[in-house]
Amino acid sequence: MSLSRLVARPLIAAGIIYAAQGVLRNPAPVVPKAKKITDRVVPAAQKAGIPLPDDTETLVRINAAAQVTGALALATGRAPRFGATVIAGSLLPTTVAGHAFWAEKDPVAKKQQTIQFFKNLSLFGAMLIVAGDTDGKPGVAWRARRAAKDARRQSKHLAGAARREAKLAKAKVT
Repeated sequence: MSLSRLVARPLIAAGIIYAAQGVLRNPAPVVPKAKKITDRVVPAAQKAGIPLPDDTETLVRINAAAQVTGALALATGRAPRFGATVIAGSLLPTTVAGHAFWAEKDPVAKKQQTIQFFKNLSLFGAMLIVAGDTDGKPGVAWRARRAAKDARRQSKHLAGAARREAKLAKAKVT
C-alpha cells in the first residue's frame, strides 16, 4: 500500500467516524430533518420489497452505523473499496436531509448549509475515487476482460488443433 493511501484513508475515516458516532449516540437532533426524507423514501422502498423500519430514529442510527462500519473498513485497509462504497451510499441521504440549503430562509444558515452540502458532495466524490481504487492491482472488470480474452485465444487454439486432428484422421481412413 502506498504511503498516501496509508495516511489518507485513516484521515478521511476519522472525520466520518467522529460525526457518525455522535449521531449514533444521540440521533434526536437529526431525526426531524431525516423524517422529511424517510417519509418519502421508506414507503417506496417497502413497496419495492426492501424491508426498512418505519421509525426514523432507527433509520438514522442504521445510517450512522453504516458510516462507522464503512469508515473503519476504509481506515484499517481491510476492505477500503467496500467501506468507501458504504460511505458513499450513506452520504446521499445524509447530505440531502441534513444540508438542504435550498430550504433555508436565513442567509447565514443558508450559507452554512451550502458549505456543508458541498463538503459532503466533495466527500462523496472522494469515496467514488476510493471505491474504484484497486491499489495498483487489477480490478474485477480488468480480470473479467482478461479471462474472456484468454478464453477466446484458447478456443481458437483448440479449434485449430481439432481441425488438424480431423485432417489426420481423415488421411488415415483413406
